[in-house]
Amino acid sequence: MTQQIPIQDGLFTWPSAQPELLGSRCDHCGEASFPSQPDCRNCGSRETSVVPIGSRGTLWTWTIQSFMPKDPYRSDETPETFTPYGVGYVEMPGGVRVESRLQLPEGEKPEIGMSLDLVIEPFRTEEDGTQIMMFSFKPTEE
Repeated sequence: MTQQIPIQDGLFTWPSAQPELLGSRCDHCGEASFPSQPDCRNCGSRETSVVPIGSRGTLWTWTIQSFMPKDPYRSDETPETFTPYGVGYVEMPGGVRVESRLQLPEGEKPEIGMSLDLVIEPFRTEEDGTQIMMFSFKPTEE
């Protein structure tokens, strides 16, 4: 069986049949953030808790990335196989905005306000065969 590990611990629940993104919430003022932070960016409190922030959000804005990402976001793509992809800010319940790749059916353009679901998938395979897992969002199937 292939070993699968998250690109970074603490970004999402893994392994999980119903994964969710993980953020933090300030125990003092309630401000939420993603990724989780040890300090509150709103009030400066050092009392925050890691909390699930959900698996479904709404597209807030988007663009097309036409260049290959750098480390640590290096994928299995090469300059010859790279194709531009959608990147968007997805607003999660509670107002936290998450930057993410967008998975869209061929020829479909993102629409601001569309409902999106979290997807956890292999991003790259290391030399030892370990799959590095990453999150992205795809249109909600209704």
